[in-house]
Amino acid sequence: MSEEIRQLMDLPPADQVGFVVPDMDEALKRFQPMFGEFVMMQSPLEGAMFHGQPQDCELLLAFAKSGDMEIELIQPISGKGPHQEFVDAGGNGMHHLRFRVDNHDEMVEKAKACGWEQTWTMCMGDDIAFSYLSRPEDSLFIEFLQMP
Repeated sequence: MSEEIRQLMDLPPADQVGFVVPDMDEALKRFQPMFGEFVMMQSPLEGAMFHGQPQDCELLLAFAKSGDMEIELIQPISGKGPHQEFVDAGGNGMHHLRFRVDNHDEMVEKAKACGWEQTWTMCMGDDIAFSYLSRPEDSLFIEFLQMP
């Protein structure tokens, strides 16, 4: 990402690196020696917009820290979303960088103006929203999370 785009989007520091994995047990064996114990949870998501269509999915998540950076491991369990799409394409590894933002919708519009496309998004109430954005020249998604 060029410095010009960083400035146009006024990005805060990234606070999470997300890895999509086809097998959580194998991933934990690889990542725990680097990051320590992970906290795990299952996350069903109903009606998230994926490529413009509402889709349900369920994810197995694991979280650890490296300094201030959160490390997230994601194994898709069911449904359609960017994680299953990544695994179906043979992906196994770094998937996205997350940026916590104060105004989700504003950041999405700034990213769109810089060439990103909103691929996956969901709003939960008035103050929680997330989006994954992609662009053809990047293999890595960016995620914006608005959450108090």
